[in-house]
Amino acid sequence: MAVFGEPTDVLVIGAGLAGLACARDLLAAGVGVRVVEAGDEVGGRMRSDRVDGFVVDRGFQVFNTSYPQVRRRLALKDLRLRPFTPGVLVHDDSGRFRFSDPTRRPGTLPDLLPGRLAGPRDLAALALLCGRDMLLPARLLKWRAGTTTRAALSAAGISDALVERLFRPFLSGVFLEEGLETSARMFHLVWRSMLRGTLCLPGEGIGAVPRALAAALPEKAVELECPVAGLTDEGAATVEGRELPARHVVVATGPGSVASLLPEVELPPYRVVTTYFHVAPASPLDEPTLLVDTRRRFLNTCVLSDVVPGYAPAGHALVATSVLGRDAAGRERGVRAALTDAYGVDTTGWDLLTVRTVEDALPAMEPPQPLSRTTRVATGKYVCGDHRATGSVQGALASGARAAREVLHDLRR
Repeated sequence: MAVFGEPTDVLVIGAGLAGLACARDLLAAGVGVRVVEAGDEVGGRMRSDRVDGFVVDRGFQVFNTSYPQVRRRLALKDLRLRPFTPGVLVHDDSGRFRFSDPTRRPGTLPDLLPGRLAGPRDLAALALLCGRDMLLPARLLKWRAGTTTRAALSAAGISDALVERLFRPFLSGVFLEEGLETSARMFHLVWRSMLRGTLCLPGEGIGAVPRALAAALPEKAVELECPVAGLTDEGAATVEGRELPARHVVVATGPGSVASLLPEVELPPYRVVTTYFHVAPASPLDEPTLLVDTRRRFLNTCVLSDVVPGYAPAGHALVATSVLGRDAAGRERGVRAALTDAYGVDTTGWDLLTVRTVEDALPAMEPPQPLSRTTRVATGKYVCGDHRATGSVQGALASGARAAREVLHDLRR
């Protein structure tokens, strides 16, 4: 580990998932590393706050246990994970219906009987799609044709009716877009990860994930509240004018800082999402299940305290509801009305705890979507993050790992 103020082999700017993964791999290889972070805690977008005794994540987030990078880097038992129901509730004009994985919850098999969710042909196509994505090697899914998710569903024999009833409302919340224009490669890999893994939340909030990654680094490896103003020929300089000398610099920040520090890097557009956190006197659902809406008045909603009771003080329920775009006058009122309809309860007595808008929630991943791109920008300059791979925890960690490999290659050369 490098001593702050002294020259080092590698300076990593940003202590989000990508930066932490990069630093960890470099340190494991015996390279001197310094990590600086502008915020007061590690995690970047993956943060949790305490608001009046409630745990509030920076927007609604879930943790997938099947990602290879996650299994490689984290001791899952230490996160005290609490699972979501393996399925989703879908609200339409006729009420709510359930889509579940009957291999995990055999009791939900009647929900898939012909006529409930879809007809026999759609159910057969859905079973074939799930079987292929779950069992085929990931490398084969990665090299499928560069089409959109909608085109991939059509090619799999899924009818437009089932796409609109199930896939579009559900995947809108996964990819933060409404038209299913996300790359089919990304869809197949994400669908595979959901079939093979479990969607969870850590007992201490989603921010426990980057904290666990940082805990594996040496003491004082990360300097917080150290914003960088720009890169220099010798490394970087902080906004206070302090020099951070380093042979190589890895920019692992959010897209706004990447554009400032490395303007030559081409960035995809990012999706904006807003999450409303409401406090209810009791859970309107009483199960840890995601609820989506075919009318797409919201992306998804769930009772976080049904998933992790510690998200809310005793005697309260915490409900998180996400919508595309930013908050606006009157929007929360419309969301509350939609929740009254979807949950079937009176929400007028619910208190609005807080609102979280994430400007750079997820990169757009339209075809042709490269699943990984080099992190080299120029001699001694690198960039990593989900925009260099896939918009996911796996993508961010994998990009950080790739940056470390490329830095090591250049150092040894």
